[in-house]
Amino acid sequence: MQLIFEKSRAGRKGFTLPVIDVPRASGLPEKYCRNQEAQLPEVSELDVVRHFSNLSRLNFSVDTNFYPLGSCTMKYNPKFTEKVVEMSGFSDLHPLLPQLLGGGMLAQGSLEVLYNMERLLAEITGMSAFTTQPLAGAHGELTGVMLIAAYHKDNGDLRKHIIIPDSSHGTNPASAAIAGYEVVVIPTDKDGFLDMQLFKKALSKETAAVMLTCPDTLGLFNPKIKEIADLTHNVGALMYYDGANLNAIMGKCRPGDIGFDVVHLNLHKTFATPHGGGGPGAGPVGVCEKLVDFLPISRVVRRADGTFALDYHKHKSIGYIAPFYGNFGVILKAYAYILALGKSGLIAASENAVLSANYCLARLKDYYAVGYDKICMHECVISAAKQLEQGVHALDIAKYLIDQGFHPPTIYFPMIVKEAMMIEPTETESKETLDAFIQVMIEAAKLAISNPDLLRLAPISMPIKRLDETKAAREPNLRWSSD
Repeated sequence: MQLIFEKSRAGRKGFTLPVIDVPRASGLPEKYCRNQEAQLPEVSELDVVRHFSNLSRLNFSVDTNFYPLGSCTMKYNPKFTEKVVEMSGFSDLHPLLPQLLGGGMLAQGSLEVLYNMERLLAEITGMSAFTTQPLAGAHGELTGVMLIAAYHKDNGDLRKHIIIPDSSHGTNPASAAIAGYEVVVIPTDKDGFLDMQLFKKALSKETAAVMLTCPDTLGLFNPKIKEIADLTHNVGALMYYDGANLNAIMGKCRPGDIGFDVVHLNLHKTFATPHGGGGPGAGPVGVCEKLVDFLPISRVVRRADGTFALDYHKHKSIGYIAPFYGNFGVILKAYAYILALGKSGLIAASENAVLSANYCLARLKDYYAVGYDKICMHECVISAAKQLEQGVHALDIAKYLIDQGFHPPTIYFPMIVKEAMMIEPTETESKETLDAFIQVMIEAAKLAISNPDLLRLAPISMPIKRLDETKAAREPNLRWSSD
């Protein structure tokens, strides 16, 4: 853009200095040009710094507050992984570099990270091989279902549907449908598990796969999981593992050992990378031996001389599912996290996550209804059904928690539990934090009886009154109003 200087002024010692009073772009129509200076406020540096510092304090993050979101595993992100990913040997690499000059010789360190990460994830899950390319958990799910479809097609086998429990994450049926499969939903029985009688009726030679979260979204580990896997394999179908809840069983149980053929992992949920908020994310996918040939290209391989290279020669591969090799920075953070904790540390993380969830459940079960009253895994599901008798909903309790400085737990999911509140404290929160959260939850339960209107009006600490969520979704008004 060419700027036109409209006047100049004399500087010291006779020098003439250009002054840009009204910058204009050459070629811009006159009617769009400003004829006078913009009326911008004169603000001191101090005012600017305070303005943005105060805005930053409005951010709600895992660094500042407790996130008890069930199923989303909002664990703390250790800062040392940020230092690792900022190292110039990683951060300064161009993503095309591994493909240039010498078959990847200029990016051996990064290729080694990807190769080692795949092997670590394979060991943790009991899979034969992994791809780190998927850019999110849902992307990993779709990749996994595509691998299942490719396997059946290669066998000349026509499969029509995928079986999914009614307690599943919403991305499960979405991924199956996008990949071209019909979805068969199996209800949950009175004990909180997949209804085996209905499952056996639905299972047939037309079943491509069974998609399960293990433990499930009720926070329960199905004791019949091996039987389900055997029945599935008997009809030639595959077992798909939604890895959202792997944080409960690391080092205790490997999905591959109990019959799962495909696994996707959410690195933010299990290995402490940032959650994303729209990106970046990472959802690596692992497979058993018979599915290895179908993994996306390129694959990172280790050559006989110990160096690493990219292998594109996989004629059964489903092809490219992401640019380059996935979100490398996110993968690197998870890699550093795994190396730092080691086997014993990962096991301890799962043990503490399960302990924290059961502590919350034990403290709250006298004040709230419990969907399925039994020992849970890493998350527990309670219900505001008791409070509903007073006209108080789970949403009201969630809004009250905001007033008290806590992010609400997941509400109304799983949908099979009325007025559900799904709590996942993770292993990273202290007992003091859990006690403070539990105390506020108990206060809310008591207020539902003594002063339910206070809950229905919450959050009162916000500058505007509570929005009508339904109207806001159906009739969005994006214009700011002080009223």
